[in-house]
Amino acid sequence: MTTGEVIGTGRSADVYDIGDGRVLRRYRDRRPAARVVTEARVMEHAREAGVPVPEVFDVSGSEIVMERVTGPTMLAALARRPWTAGAQARLLASLHRLVHRIPASGPAALGVPPLSFRLGGPRDTDVLLHRDLHPGNVILGATGPVIIDWESCAYGPAAADIAMTWAIIGFSTLNGPRSQAFAALGAQSLFARSFMREAEPIDEDTRATAVHDRLSDPHLLPAEAARLARLIPRPRTAADG
Repeated sequence: MTTGEVIGTGRSADVYDIGDGRVLRRYRDRRPAARVVTEARVMEHAREAGVPVPEVFDVSGSEIVMERVTGPTMLAALARRPWTAGAQARLLASLHRLVHRIPASGPAALGVPPLSFRLGGPRDTDVLLHRDLHPGNVILGATGPVIIDWESCAYGPAAADIAMTWAIIGFSTLNGPRSQAFAALGAQSLFARSFMREAEPIDEDTRATAVHDRLSDPHLLPAEAARLARLIPRPRTAADG
């Protein structure tokens, strides 16, 4: 498909403005077309269930054509107005609750995989999980927030989604001038704490599982991996007594 201006670049895909209020999301890797079809179907399913998701118009191979949502990401809004961290954290938690209202039966029927690990709790409480729901994947559109980038979706306990978001927002590398680094880290820490106060409580085992899962991400930056690795307890040795 003929593409237009690049308006977004992620760690695995590029987004192009193709006109008429539409964008093209194109993956750079050689992922199976069936995986992209599943992502598009989940977006449609979530949208029908009342989750704010861009409308999908077409999917072919490694490409999805969808509605263009105009507005800053929540991450960009936080960078411009860090004092809104509390309000944005509450909004992010509310978006999680919307996603987690969708029972696992629907996504499972569409081909969405279960989590590759299990947490405690019965399987009948499993729900749709975004698995990458952080401020960079929320666009603050004219009519409200919209959740994008559903490529990592799965189903499982809601706590797993909360824990993954905590691992992302609390320990990811922030781009920007060095002069702003200290303030940015402070705002990042405040946002992570505020989000966890608003979201469903999670236990330490769930947090540890999220850390290990996040460390398996091939797109993780070395600095991010180093910060997360420090959260893993060091095995005791004979020298420790």
